[in-house]
Amino acid sequence: MSEQPKLLLGPGPSNAPKEVLEAMGRPLIGHMDPEFLAVLDGVNEKLRRVFGTGNRCTLPISGTGSAGMEAAFVNFVEPGETVVVGVNGVFGERMAEVAARAGATVVRVEAPWGEPVDAGALAAAAKKARPALVAVVHGETSTGVAQPLEEVAEAARDTGALLVVDAVTTLGGMPLQVDEAGIDVCYSGTQKCLNVPPGLAPLTAGDRAVAKLMARKTKVQSWYLDLGMILKYMEGATRVYHHTAPVSMIHGLDAGLDVVLEEGLEARWARHRDASAYLVERMGELGFAPMVEDRYRLWSLTTFALPAGVEDSVRAEVMRRHRIEIGGGLGRLKGKAWRVGLMGTNARREVVDRLVGALEDVLG
Repeated sequence: MSEQPKLLLGPGPSNAPKEVLEAMGRPLIGHMDPEFLAVLDGVNEKLRRVFGTGNRCTLPISGTGSAGMEAAFVNFVEPGETVVVGVNGVFGERMAEVAARAGATVVRVEAPWGEPVDAGALAAAAKKARPALVAVVHGETSTGVAQPLEEVAEAARDTGALLVVDAVTTLGGMPLQVDEAGIDVCYSGTQKCLNVPPGLAPLTAGDRAVAKLMARKTKVQSWYLDLGMILKYMEGATRVYHHTAPVSMIHGLDAGLDVVLEEGLEARWARHRDASAYLVERMGELGFAPMVEDRYRLWSLTTFALPAGVEDSVRAEVMRRHRIEIGGGLGRLKGKAWRVGLMGTNARREVVDRLVGALEDVLG
């Protein structure tokens, strides 16, 4: 067995660079310490740059990407309102479930797994339902589909709905400019293309969304995720304690965002795109075909159909012999596909070559 560190090429978490791990090992300080609050302010400003937004309400939610999803729905949906959700994989399904638990009437617009949700169908559903929110997954982690956002944003605007976007698998790895795209609420996770361990969910909300939040007739369902209360801690001369911020995780995110911004977003996007294309080429040599056509394929995660004669159990052998993690199929794709993540620091050709070499060894 190789003594190399495990290479995480699944759907996340991804490998964290040494700068992040060193930052997380700093001595603890209090979450109300002015030194920490200054770091937190800096993180929020760096998140604005990575999200491509000027939104005042931009912050890391304490919790993984799913906490960002919960926060997006419990804050911006009131019981009895209608939500239109694009469903083309596990995380679209999860959006619909979370919205329903928040008391919304959910209108599902479905697409086959491996394809984007049709913008025309979303627009027709929104026109008919007049929803409070239209919600889509930018990078569907279960299938490897990248959802085009321009027409979806237009459909939401035409009905006055807020557009909520799940960018857990795309932030920092694919082009995403929140303000330019017309997104009202966007959330992500730290453990994927940002290369920070799981535990925080970067979230941004625009003025229309914040105005809706402040005009609610009912209290936010979740006390812990109530953005109205959290913002009183996150900003202002007088900070009001809400919950104990995860200090070490914030330090790690601060360092991770520095790595992203030092490289530059466009350079980082281009590196992910190149690594993805190289992965498809090299895996093709072994008989693996991508399940999503090129124009809709995520750069940070690629789904491959298992070739004839290759069992899903091969993943475990690759881990045993070479310490490389490959993601299995999720939901309807369980046992039928692999999900290979090239996220952040792992989106490099030499990483692809290491993976293919390991597969050549195991497959003989």
